[in-house]
Amino acid sequence: MVAQYINLLKLCVGVHSLADLTSRIDARQSTETLHVTRMWPKRQSELLNGGSLYWVIKGVILARQRIIALDEVIGKDGIRRCGIRLDAALIQTEAAPRRPFQGWRYLAPTSSPRDLRRARKNESDLPTSLTSALAEIGVR
Repeated sequence: MVAQYINLLKLCVGVHSLADLTSRIDARQSTETLHVTRMWPKRQSELLNGGSLYWVIKGVILARQRIIALDEVIGKDGIRRCGIRLDAALIQTEAAPRRPFQGWRYLAPTSSPRDLRRARKNESDLPTSLTSALAEIGVR
């Protein structure tokens, strides 16, 4: 069966670890977060049909957030941008290495890393360098 949704893949710039991203989300004390990006996705209906934004931290996909909506955001410069409204719940995924890229990319559900089992969520984070090395050799 073919999935009726698509995901986004985005570099998490300025974030050094999963714990860092988690603390930034928790600091907002909101049920949603807004991530503003320059380009508007052409596959909007597929994103809003169950898609998530997968975060690449230091070259490795480590987490995702469910996409709730896409909002128009007009910057101070008058340029229209896309506000990706995300569920504040951060879902840890298996580590999957990714090379650097600009902007965001579509990520097919079949290429998306699986969510970690709930039992593993309470484990402490491995150092990013070790997570990257394990992902490179295919150990999750």
